[in-house]
Parts: sequence; structure tokens; C-alpha cells
Amino acid sequence: MTIVSIIAALALFVGAPQIVNAYWLGVALQLLSGIALTQSWVAFSGLTGYVSLGHAVFYGAGAYVMALLWQSAALWEILVASGFTAAALALLIGYPALRVRGPYFVILTLGLSELCKYVVIAIEAALESSGRLLFDTPDPVFLYYIMLLLAVLATLLTWGLARSRWGAGLRAIREDETAASTVGVPVTFLKIMAFVLSAFIPGVVGAVWVLRTTFFEPMQLFSPTTSFTIVTMAVIGGSDGAPGPIFGAAFIVILSELLWARAPQFYLVLLGILLISFVLFIPRGIYGQLTALAQRRRA
Repeated sequence: MTIVSIIAALALFVGAPQIVNAYWLGVALQLLSGIALTQSWVAFSGLTGYVSLGHAVFYGAGAYVMALLWQSAALWEILVASGFTAAALALLIGYPALRVRGPYFVILTLGLSELCKYVVIAIEAALESSGRLLFDTPDPVFLYYIMLLLAVLATLLTWGLARSRWGAGLRAIREDETAASTVGVPVTFLKIMAFVLSAFIPGVVGAVWVLRTTFFEPMQLFSPTTSFTIVTMAVIGGSDGAPGPIFGAAFIVILSELLWARAPQFYLVLLGILLISFVLFIPRGIYGQLTALAQRRRA
């Protein structure tokens, strides 16, 4: 992506609230949240090769913090608390979870996600609550700009991490973890820190999104569908750099707008088919494929 196209895209997003109606503003919010979540996933899973299905935990934890603290503290304080709560949770579960690899790690993160969901449900049941309404939430335009900032920060995080020595170490882990450890790469430290760092953005995104919906419900906000959707966006877009998640999020948001309201069950089936198809036939994703085509034309 060229500097000109990046600036043009940013200008379009900044000016969007002034030129679109409420419906399309909601779609833009969904797109920005998808970009932020997928970029944070790529910052860990895309670089290390550890496929995590635990992002729903961080997303839901941030939303829960917002639901608990709303109107009892300043908005920015709650947003920061949501991010740090998600990061602390990642640190807590990251050390034991990252001791396993491959499909065992995938299953473990999914299991931990479900465990956290039912812990929150049990807490809410003990408090005699099945959901929390949030009153006097900020204007959607204000939330849009917060989400835009999160999407930009998440993109910069992935871009910077991918080009740093830390990112080189994470890629070495992805290629051969044993060999990376043998040559002196601090494997455990890099994995845990990347996992913790990748949890902060989803925590804040979850907090912003619950302000958008004005209702906290554990089964919805801790849903494993969130994690599966993030993985699908990353794979379809291309999961080894910052541009990929933008393409993947745009593709899935457009698809969901076309099919979700009319045929939700078919949408979920199609999502699975697309994920399998891209893994088998287009492993580099949309951005990787476009880059390869551009290189062939130059040659």
C-alpha cells in the first residue's frame, strides 16, 4: 500500500461521519472494530504461528469492565482499565497456555475462552443479574472516532512489530521454535509479551462496543464466534502483515451486510467454506495474492 493510498483512506474514514447516514456509520464502526481486532490477532498469532481462539475472552473482559464501571469513573479511565484488565488476563493464562503448541494450543485457548465466559455468567447469576443496561452512552460519532483511533493504533502496532527485532524473533519461533531457542532467542518471554500486547486492543474494543450496543450480555460478548470471525478475517486478508487484516475485515463486513440479515445460517456456513478455501488454495490471502500479481506485472 502506498503512502498516498493510506492518506486517502485515513481522510475518507475521518470524514465519513459527515457524509454517511446512521446505518452506514454503524457499518463503518463494525469495519473499524474488525480491523483493530484482526490486527491485534496478527500481532501475535500471525507472527508466531500460534493460532489463538482466545480473543473473545479479552474482548468480553473489556466489555465487562465497562459495564461494571460505567458512570462511576471517567470514560478514558474505564477504557484504559479495560485494556489493562484484558492484558492482565492474557498474562495470567498465557504462561500455562503457551507451553503447548499446534492444535493443543488452539483447543486450550478455546476452552479457556469458554471457561471465562461461564465464570462471568456465574458471577452475574450470584449478583442476580442476567445482563446490564448502560444509560447515557456517548454519541455514535464520538465512539466512531475512538474506534478509528484504535484501528490506527492496532495497525501501527502490527506494522512496527513485524519490522522490529522482536518481530524477527517471533517469526523465528513460527518457523522452528526449537531452533530459535537453540540460537538464543528468548522464546518464552517473546511469546508471552506478544500475547499480552495483543490482548490490550481487544479489551478496549470490547469496552467501546458495549457502549455502542448499550447492553452487556455474557453469552454474546464472550461468544467464540468472535474469535472465529477474527481468524477468518486474518486468513482471508493475509495474516503476516498490517495490510492483510484491512482487506480481510472489509471482505467479511461486506459479506455480513449482504447475507447476515437475510440468511444468517448460510452466512456462517459460507464463512467456514471461505476459511477452508483460503487456507487450501490462497494461503497468502487477498493482500498476498494482490502483491504477487503486481510483482508478476512488473516482471
